[in-house]
Order: sequence, then C-alpha cells, then structure tokens
Amino acid sequence: MERDEARKRIEELSEELAYHNYRYYVLDSPVISDEQYDAMLVELEQLEEQFPEFRRPDSPTQRIGAEPSEQFATVEHAVPMLSLDKSFDEDELIEFDRRLKRHLRIDETEPIAYVCELKIDGLAVSLLYQDGVLVQGATRGDGRRGEDITANLRTIRSVPLRLQGDPPPVIEVRGEVYLPIREFERINAERAAADEPLFANPRNCAAGSVRQLDPSITASRRLDIFCYGTGRVEGVRFASHSEELELLRTLGCKVNPNVESVASIEEARAYCLGWVDRRGELEYAVDGVVVKADLVALQEQAGSTSHGPRWATAYKFAAVEAETVVRDIEVTVARTGQLTPVAVMEPVFVDGSTVSRAILHNEDEVARKDVRIGDHVIIRKAGDVIPEVVRSLPERRTGDEQPFSMPANCPVCGTEVERAEGEAATRCPNLNCPARRLSLLLHWGGRQAMDIDGLGDSLAAQLLDRGLVDRPEDLYRLTVEQVEGLERMARKSAQNLIAAIEASKGRGLERLIFALGIMHVGRTAAARLTEHFSSLRGIASASAEELQQVPDIGPKIAQSIISYFARPENAELPERLEALGIDTRRHEPEADAGTALAGLTFVFTGALEQMTRPRAEKIVVNLGGRATSSVSRNTDYVVAGPGAG
Repeated sequence: MERDEARKRIEELSEELAYHNYRYYVLDSPVISDEQYDAMLVELEQLEEQFPEFRRPDSPTQRIGAEPSEQFATVEHAVPMLSLDKSFDEDELIEFDRRLKRHLRIDETEPIAYVCELKIDGLAVSLLYQDGVLVQGATRGDGRRGEDITANLRTIRSVPLRLQGDPPPVIEVRGEVYLPIREFERINAERAAADEPLFANPRNCAAGSVRQLDPSITASRRLDIFCYGTGRVEGVRFASHSEELELLRTLGCKVNPNVESVASIEEARAYCLGWVDRRGELEYAVDGVVVKADLVALQEQAGSTSHGPRWATAYKFAAVEAETVVRDIEVTVARTGQLTPVAVMEPVFVDGSTVSRAILHNEDEVARKDVRIGDHVIIRKAGDVIPEVVRSLPERRTGDEQPFSMPANCPVCGTEVERAEGEAATRCPNLNCPARRLSLLLHWGGRQAMDIDGLGDSLAAQLLDRGLVDRPEDLYRLTVEQVEGLERMARKSAQNLIAAIEASKGRGLERLIFALGIMHVGRTAAARLTEHFSSLRGIASASAEELQQVPDIGPKIAQSIISYFARPENAELPERLEALGIDTRRHEPEADAGTALAGLTFVFTGALEQMTRPRAEKIVVNLGGRATSSVSRNTDYVVAGPGAG
C-alpha cells in the first residue's frame, strides 16, 4: 500500500472506530457486530505498525500502551474541584433552597429552577481537551491539586480520546468514574478464586483501579464514567447548567440519562424521594442526588464558600442500618493526644462493606448514647462512609453489660490524661507518647499532606521503633541503605520510598502547614494561612493579632499556632526544614516579564456580565496576578459585580 493511501485509510479507520466506540460505550446502541469492530481494529493496528508516522495520538489502538509509571505527577486544577454541602433529609433540602434565596435576595415564594442528577458513588476526575484531543486526565485530589492519571483514564472506553463535532479550543470535562456492579462482582469472584483479598465495595475498587501505576491493570477492571460538568472552558459561555450538559452530549461525552430539570425545590424534592426506593434498579451504586441551580447567572451571584458552591447541595439517601454487638471499647490516641473510644463489634455487613469498628468520639458521646460493653447496638455509616453507633438497645440487656469509663492514664505511654474545662476531649499531654508520634508521622505522609507514597503503618512504626526517625523532618535524612534493612523493604522498595520522600519536598506551603499537625489547623485553615502569609517563617513569627486577620482564623486557632511554634523543639523548625530542602514558601503563578498584573492580588465577588468568575480568575493568573476567594491585607483589587455581598 502506498504511503498516501495508508495515511487516508488510517484516518478513515480511526474516525470510524471512534464513532462505533461512542455508539457502543456511550449510547449503548451499537450498529455493527463485535466481529466487524474487531476486524477494523486489527486492520488499523497492522497499518499503524507498518506506517507508525501516521499513528494519531487519539487512535483507538492507543487506549492501552503506556509503560507502567514509578509514581503520579501532581496536577494543579485551573478551576478548583470543590466539594458539595450535604442535605440529609427533606427539611435540610428545603432549607438549602431558602438559604440560597436569602443570599440572592430572592423572595421565598419565587421558585428557582434546578437540575437534579444522581450522585454516582465513584471517583471524581477531570479530562482536559485541547483542540478536541484528550491531553490530560487527573483525580480530584484535595480539590486544588490532583494526580495525573491520563494513561489510566484513556483505558476507559466511554472516555472520548477525541471529542465530536466542534469542541471549544480548551475544555476541561468533569465526571465520576465508577465500577458497574456486575463488574465489581466479577472482579471479586476472580479474586476469591485466586485467594486474594476482596474489595469492600465498588467505589473502593474504582478508586484503586484508576490509581494503578500499570494502565493495563486499570483496563482489565472495565471502569465507566458519567460526565457532569466542566471546569476551564475557552470560547464558550453557558447560560445554564442544562446547556452545559447538552454540549457535553453533543461532544460525545457520556451523561447520565436520569438527569432531570425541575422548576422548583418541591419538584427537586419529589425527584429525590422517587429515587430512594428505585436506586436498587440501577447497574451502578448511587448514594444520593445532586441538586444544582440551573441558571449560571444565579450560580455566579451565589458564589462559593471555602468548602463548596452555595448553589448546589448533595441530598444524601438515608444510611442503611444494621444491628450488632459491642464486644469491647478500646481507646486510641491521636496525633494531638486526644483519646478516642472505639467500639469493637461483631462484624456486620452494612451498605456494601463489612464493619467491625466504630468511633465513639469521646466520653460524653458514650454516656449520651449509653453504650456499654456487651450491648446490642444499631450502627450505620455516617455520610455512607464512616461507621457510627446510632443507639444502644437497652431492652436487649442481660445484666452482664459493662459501662465504659475513660482511663485516667494514657493506654499507650501511661501518662496521666487531661481534660480542659469546657472541652469534650480527653488528651494525653506527653508529646513523646509513641502513639502520638506514630499518628503524626502517618499524618505527615498522608495524601492530603506531604503525600509520601509507601509510608504506611508498619513502615512508620519500624522507623520509630529502630530510632531512624524521631520527628517527621527526620524522614528527609534517611538513606536507601538504612531503609532496605527494614522488614519487607528490598532495595527497589527502599529506593522508591526515598524517591517519594524527595518528591514530597515540593508539595507547597499549604500542604506543609497541614502536615505539621498543629491542633485545630485543618485543610481550610492551612489554605487561608497560605493566602495570607508568604512563608512558614512568616506564620511562625506572627502575633495573635496578625493571625486573626486571616479569614477563618479565630482566637482558638491563633493561640494554637503560637503555642506550637513556642515549643523549644519547634522554635527553629522553618529554618531546619529549609536546610533539608523542603519548600516552605508560597509561590506565585509564573508570569511573563512585564505582564500587566504581575504581583497583584484580586478578589472577585458577585456576578460578572461578560464571563464566569472562574474564567476571570484564570485570566488574572495567566497575566501574572493572583486570584483569592477572600479579602485580606494583601488584596490589591476587589472586583464586585451585581449581587456582591
């Protein structure tokens, strides 16, 4: 075959196979047989092997083919992938509507149009397309940063490698990757036959599958996706979310067929209640309904909090409950020293997984629920995730049950425990308590903090027990030779761990602040501190008054930060971390020299007439400026549109 003829035939086959792939995996309406599809695919593979220079990046033959990776690169989301506030019953759903109307200054009797979408129990991802071609796929991560899993997402047949029609120059499609229930059952049956551990539920299997370093393993799991929106988009402005979903359908993206537009919150409520009993009919797991204001103008006017958009809520289906028996109540010690009672129960299957332990939070909670060792109790998963004891069943008692009391001494180090006046938490004050040190080390290496792949419970315990690590900063002094002598740590595993530790040096100031484990400083506070201060040194030397100028930082958090850096072992912590090569400074987005907005910080509030707020923020960043969500002393400009609060 001549080169020109081969080029044309490769293009024809690529286009035709992409179309039939869309018909089969997105529309579920094939028009050719599997044998015909396979024959065309074989022909294309042979031609591409003979003429590799004509192989397209979006060729159907390229879904699987990337080499296994050592680790995932970090991806910055141009538009944050925010979480959603939750509504756990009908009253909370109605209150969401009232709260939104108050914020928008809309009369309570005036209806708001909503879009209702089933909340798929999977893993949120983003798909970035440039000129219609998939160039990057990423996990949601912490909402601001995720992991680059492009090679794995390409293996999902319902993910378009090239968009159909006339796509925008740049569009980031967001969706939920999930595992169909039949595939979950197939995978677990195969694992059982091979005497391998079973996955607890489809979501866990899906999440683990997309984070495989070898894309061929992801491909074998037969994942699927439903697309539900967009992030960064260039050249297109939507009037409504309905319009946004319609564009996704037109571009060949798989949108859930049960999406429904409604005229009011009452109709949204009916939609939610209608699916409570019908969700068992679906071939995939759902845990609620996402209710979104349809009009983009209202979305922009409503804006977002640090947690999520004000114009959307996740209506959660009532948790499945089960009865079991409490065999013991153990006490664990967290990194802050807090003692937490944990109910150890007879294993029971609840909503997709087997549960044998449930956190009881504190001594007051145990007393309020009157949970005793030996009690029959009702448990459920709070938010469909965390097991909790709902109530005890006193009528089932035999008289042999034992009331619980918090120990007077730490169960790990024996130090006398403390309970501050007005607080529910009981704490071990010993900073050198082995349990506190282990918990802090695991927190430091956690995915939301410094994200050190391979630093699990067993390895962290060995590092502490053998004196190789005393504080998290000691991780950065480890050598391959020291690590490879540990249990289950061969040379290659040791090299991978040291590489992961080295990579964690550049996680950024926000993650570093969170990783320190300062009491009361969670991810939101860490983000706010990063917006306000340019370095860890600045935070360490700030006064209580300066700290309280930061949004969401009150007297309690400010005092906790001051107390942390006042401890002798933390007095020079920023300098020690810097000496180890850990990045302790906030970095502004790179900008070309001479750009108009270099060094300036903007806050957008209210509705914008010519573009969406995320688009405006992206323009600022591209021109060298910085866009933040709240006003601080570092803010240079506040852009206030109609409806600004």
